[in-house]
Amino acid sequence: MPAKPLVLASSSPYRRQLLSRLGLPFDHASPDIDESRQPNESAGQLTVRLATEKAQALATQYPNHWIIGSDQVATLPDGSILTKPGDHGRAVDQLTRCSGHTVRFLTGLALLDSASGQTNTLCEAFEVTFRTLSRDDVEHYLRTETPYDCAGSFRMEGLGIALFSKLTGRDPNSLIGLPLIGLCDLLRAWNLEPLAAAYRNSSRD
Repeated sequence: MPAKPLVLASSSPYRRQLLSRLGLPFDHASPDIDESRQPNESAGQLTVRLATEKAQALATQYPNHWIIGSDQVATLPDGSILTKPGDHGRAVDQLTRCSGHTVRFLTGLALLDSASGQTNTLCEAFEVTFRTLSRDDVEHYLRTETPYDCAGSFRMEGLGIALFSKLTGRDPNSLIGLPLIGLCDLLRAWNLEPLAAAYRNSSRD
């Protein structure tokens, strides 16, 4: 299918920074959806559904575009799900529970053709092994970066890297909120080669 203008359905500056690395022009807007988990919904199902709903929320505003939606949760070894903490107390609880454990991050990704309604999705998994963190470690980190808008209560692209002993997975960008390798796969499936498109875009400058 012919390529269409890209839109990122997100208010996150981190996702915008990631997408800009592909060298493709895009617009962005904040979707307004209910991010509550549905009964008996798995973590993977939750992230893919919310990524899809974020993209769909902008379809009327951008009726002939390819809209990118993304959402992320973390799962502890006991199966419990961590989302954005929202405040300091919840962030302390999350990092305390993560301490010394391997936590699985799942990032749902959706690419929606708003004209046809066709949607391709994927769920990218990435594992993070946390060091054993003292209470001071947790407090020092949270007071420094205040990552209360981030699933798992850390920012991978910042000081959060000091919390970990090991990273395992295909694409560390997924930890920041947008799996670029997976997105390139979805774009290629719709016959847009990111390398060629970025070259054409740079040649116009």
